[in-house]
Amino acid sequence: MKRLDLFISERELPQIVKAIEAAGAPGYSVMKHVTGKGPHGSVSESMDFSGLGANAHVIVFCEPEVLEGLREGLKPLLSYFGGMAYVSEAEPL
Repeated sequence: MKRLDLFISERELPQIVKAIEAAGAPGYSVMKHVTGKGPHGSVSESMDFSGLGANAHVIVFCEPEVLEGLREGLKPLLSYFGGMAYVSEAEPL
């Protein structure tokens, strides 16, 4: 099983979710207002009130064959809007 972690702007969430569903993923989890520090610096918390500039973390667990459809659907969106995506192995408990 594969795990896909996406870190994107919350504004792009509807397009990302549409691509995930179109690829046939069995489900996903979304955490909004994600903050932290990465290679491009810290995410500001000063925009909490408006939500502008807020990030989301989307997690998808799927079989390898679904991952290929996710790559095809998500790569163009990430190239256009920005964001990061990582794939790792996942083993059910």
